[in-house]
Amino acid sequence: MKVAFGIKAHSGWAALVVLGKRGTEPQVVERSRIELVESDDAGWAKQPYHAAEHLKPPAARDLVERGIATAHRLAVREIRAAERRARDAGHDVAACGVLTVAPMPAWTVDEILAVHFRMHKAEGVLFRDALVRAAGECGLRCVEVLEKQMNERAERVLATSAANLQQTLARLGKTVGPPWGRDQKDASLAALIALRR
Repeated sequence: MKVAFGIKAHSGWAALVVLGKRGTEPQVVERSRIELVESDDAGWAKQPYHAAEHLKPPAARDLVERGIATAHRLAVREIRAAERRARDAGHDVAACGVLTVAPMPAWTVDEILAVHFRMHKAEGVLFRDALVRAAGECGLRCVEVLEKQMNERAERVLATSAANLQQTLARLGKTVGPPWGRDQKDASLAALIALRR
């Protein structure tokens, strides 16, 4: 089966749903959690800018850069592992849909740390960017889906109504059981969009 990954990131982790199609009906191939921080570093790595807020500039930059590098490394590892599982099951991975937010200006670490709201913005972008970069590094066609426009884009790309999309997501959830919350539904929409592109 041709499958696509759908990924919704959070601070330090992401929800992954792998969808394929048999005929016209989508099918959940996998649903899992991707870890994007090392367990020993979880206390600071989920919010590296906040963790660096009171450090001197060189130490702050080093800590943030270490957090970003780790998130990227783990994202590559996790996407490769998901690819391997899909291929071992006989599937062809066509694409990866990652839910994203609006990009932020090219602020330096020092500029981000100077304004608290920028730290929140940077941390909101960090893990999503790590996943987008990792998908590309793994050789997957990456489809970035702005989270705020996800439903409208899904309706347009899939040529269906919001009501039909909700019914499809509910059916998918019934086939796999809990947990099937907002994260899995959003990741599924990203995967459906990626399958169609």
